[in-house]
Amino acid sequence: MRSLLCAAGAAGILWTAAVVPAAADEPDGFTIGDPRITESSGLAASRAHPGVYWTHNDSDDGPYVYAVDGRSGRTVARITLRGIGAPRDVEAISLGPDGNLYVGDIGDNLGGSWNHVWIYRFPEPKKLRDATVTATQFDVKYADGPRDAEALMVHPKTGRVYIASKKQDGGGALYAGPQRLTTSGTNVFRKVAPVDLWVTDGAFSPDGSRLVLRSYFGARIYRWQDGRPKDLGSVGVPVQQQGESVTFTPDGRTLMYGSEGGDSEVKPVGLSDGQLPDSVKDDPANGDGSNGGGKDGSSGSDLDPGFLKGAMVFAVATALVVGLRRLLRRR
Repeated sequence: MRSLLCAAGAAGILWTAAVVPAAADEPDGFTIGDPRITESSGLAASRAHPGVYWTHNDSDDGPYVYAVDGRSGRTVARITLRGIGAPRDVEAISLGPDGNLYVGDIGDNLGGSWNHVWIYRFPEPKKLRDATVTATQFDVKYADGPRDAEALMVHPKTGRVYIASKKQDGGGALYAGPQRLTTSGTNVFRKVAPVDLWVTDGAFSPDGSRLVLRSYFGARIYRWQDGRPKDLGSVGVPVQQQGESVTFTPDGRTLMYGSEGGDSEVKPVGLSDGQLPDSVKDDPANGDGSNGGGKDGSSGSDLDPGFLKGAMVFAVATALVVGLRRLLRRR
C-alpha cells in the first residue's frame, strides 16, 4: 500500500507538471493578505503600476477597489468610489485603453431578475495610496432580458465593453455594449455569441487578440476575430477554493487566476503555442515567431495538447503501479 501511495504521489506530480507547465519567466503567484478582502471576485493587472493587481469584494463591502502588490500580496491602496449608488453585487473589473478602470456591478444571484445593472468607471490612480475618487455610473440592460453575469471585459484596442453571462435558460452568452457607453440613457448590451461555460470571469490579452473565459473548474481561450470569439480550446486552471477571477499579465504570456476566501491565492498559468496572443507569437525573442502554432493560431494538432499530456501521464502512472505490484508479488 505504501508503494502504491508513492506511485500515486509521483503520478500526481507528473500530472501537475504536464497540465500546468511552468515557463522560465512565469511570475510567481501571491496570497492576498488583507483581512478586508474575503470575496475577491475580479482581477485586473495594472498598466500604470507594474506588478500591481486591482481587485474588489463580491458584495456587502461598499464602494471599494483595492490595489494589491503581486510580489508581497500586501494592499497598497484602497480606492473609495463616490458619485454612485450603493453597490449591489460587484463581480468584475477591467482596464480600458483610455486608462480607466471599469467595475461591473453585474451579478444577479436571484436568477436574472434585476431590470438593470451598473458599470462604474474611474481613472486608474497615478499614485498608489488610499483615496476617494469620483466615478461615472452607467445603467446597463440586456436586449434579451435580465441575465446573471460575473465577467466584464474591455477590449484594449476598441474600448468596447463586453459582458459574459452565466449559463441560464439553456446556456450563457457573450454580450457587446454600445461603441461608447453613455450616461444619458440605458446602455443596451446585445448577444454576440453563445458561451457553453459557467463563466465567473474573463479577460482580453493586452493586444486584444485573445479572450479567456473561466469557470469554477475550467477555462477556454478564444481568438478574437472581427468582433467575435473563435474557440481555440481549453486552457489550464489551477485547483482553487472557489475559482472566481482571471487576468493576463501585462506581457500576455501568463494568466493569473484568483479565488474567493480569506488569504486567497492568485496563481499563474503560463500560455504556449496557439494560446499565446499574436503580439507574443510575433515577438522575435520567440525564434521563428510561430511557437508551433497552426495557421489559425491553434496548437497545430487536432487533439487538445492538455489531453495528450494527460494521457501520457496516465500511461506512465499506470505502468509505475503495475511494476510495483509485480515487485511486491516477487517478495
